[in-house]
Amino acid sequence: MSDAWLVVGLGNPGPTYAGTRHNAGAMVVDLLAERAGVALKSQRKHRADVAEVRLGGVPGARAVLAKPHTYMNESGGPVALLADFYKITPDRLLVVHDELDLPFGTVRLKLGGGDNGHNGLRSVRARIGTGDYCRLRFGIGRPPGRMDPAAFVLKPFSTAEKREIDLEVDRAADAAEAVVVDGLTYAQNHYNG
Repeated sequence: MSDAWLVVGLGNPGPTYAGTRHNAGAMVVDLLAERAGVALKSQRKHRADVAEVRLGGVPGARAVLAKPHTYMNESGGPVALLADFYKITPDRLLVVHDELDLPFGTVRLKLGGGDNGHNGLRSVRARIGTGDYCRLRFGIGRPPGRMDPAAFVLKPFSTAEKREIDLEVDRAADAAEAVVVDGLTYAQNHYNG
């Protein structure tokens, strides 16, 4: 399946964390699965919810959508297992994650780069052995005042953000789909504005 993409939405498992800022990546992958008309299925051996899909219509581009069952700081294990199983190289890995350094709802795509203190990205780098994979950064903004960023990412979106979140997740899903169907450069030119 080497011509496929692996699209991983980072987050924390369970209902306690659903709807929190740290689960923005998982929300995007959930929407991609919904668009493809599939349900993510739990795969114990990969420690993730997974679906093989075609994105972008018929015949569509092949992708494996995944949400790790692990907590954010252990995301790399399932990512490495899935990449190995589906024979997907880092240049065809797209990790969708929350980003403190971007205003709420901002989408930025890039290849490689540092982890910027993001424990999920640090774990992925450690387990796949490189940081040279594609990232879709979903802006969640900075915490107010002196709030600890670690506490901020685990809080639900604000009332104002909740009014916009569906629209922003939809746009991020469009950007992820563009990467898979048309390539990173095309997607960057259309969504990094």
